[in-house]
Amino acid sequence: MPEVRIEAEPRTEFGKGASRRVRRAGRVPGVMYGHGADNRHFTLPEHDLMIALKTPNVLIRLEGLGSAMLVLPKAVQRHAIKGDVEHVDLIEVRLGEKVTVEIPVRVSGNVFPGGVLDQQLVQIAVEAEATHLPDGVDVDVEGMEVGTAVHASDIALPSGTTLVTDPEALVLHVVAERTADLGETAEGETAEGETAAASAESESE
Repeated sequence: MPEVRIEAEPRTEFGKGASRRVRRAGRVPGVMYGHGADNRHFTLPEHDLMIALKTPNVLIRLEGLGSAMLVLPKAVQRHAIKGDVEHVDLIEVRLGEKVTVEIPVRVSGNVFPGGVLDQQLVQIAVEAEATHLPDGVDVDVEGMEVGTAVHASDIALPSGTTLVTDPEALVLHVVAERTADLGETAEGETAEGETAAASAESESE
């Protein structure tokens, strides 16, 4: 996975008021953890950060805080309505270090007619080198028939990646399509209507 370079600026003011000023200036407050070092606080350009976060588990080369550091997103706080990034937590990683992350399961294709795809997991947990994290895994469901199931262990992982999710976990399966018996429903509604009408006539007599 390619690195994304982002220039950080040290942050010395804290509190809600300071955070609002940072956001009005088009930047996002952030904090970095990792390797026993003290937490480091900074701000990042919102536009650059938003673009970077479009890639799952994006590897960021953070500059501007002394020596450049490699970091991964740990937690992202967004505005409940606008979706803007309000705060980001990053974790420092090093070359060759292995980390556990969640990666998306991408599904393609159409199941066999009469079946419906039921996807139970949209992400699976894997372990890989921080600098070689996969951006997801692909599952082709083209022509899968009713009763077919794909478990976590059935998914092909990139070289150097180890499955962390329970191998027996159900990722997706194909179930029978449900169809309503409209004729039977209509008959039932007619019968109920006739019964109600008969009751009304009896009461009027």
